[in-house]
Amino acid sequence: MSMRTWRQAIEADIPALEALIESAYRGDASRAGWTTEADLLGGNRISQTMLAETLADPDQQMLVCAAEDAGLIACVTLQKRPDYGYIGTVSVRPTLQGGGLGRDILARSEDWLRQHWGLSLARMTVIAQRPELIAWYQRRGYHDTGETAPFPYGDTRFGAPKRDDLYFCVLEKSLAA
Repeated sequence: MSMRTWRQAIEADIPALEALIESAYRGDASRAGWTTEADLLGGNRISQTMLAETLADPDQQMLVCAAEDAGLIACVTLQKRPDYGYIGTVSVRPTLQGGGLGRDILARSEDWLRQHWGLSLARMTVIAQRPELIAWYQRRGYHDTGETAPFPYGDTRFGAPKRDDLYFCVLEKSLAA
């Protein structure tokens, strides 16, 4: 693959971001990778409206990775919270999963939280029914806090659940040197 460039997302990226995130999480295209939620959730994972709101929020940032010959291939959403930085929407094009981009996203996200926002703790939520994904984050230094968060049933912005027992595990990692 050609040279990769990391940068902050801009408004012109919104259509490509929507396509990338959808391909990583939902529908048949997501099955080419291992991060699919297609068996747990239908519907959309994100919308252009939600992406525009994220980019307009001074306490949120999206980082993207672009390849010269392939457009956007990875992204992540960072959110500044009072005591920690929230890492979400970690997305890698399904056909490129397993090649180190996910590890790169986490490292860049953690650096961003430390360097730009002065935060020393990263948190994320992962659907509890994804033990292989939770294990992947644990191998990268995140630990299960024992806290859970409810799945937003009834909020169609987050998809159409295919089961009634979904919830999130809260993972965190110290970013202190």
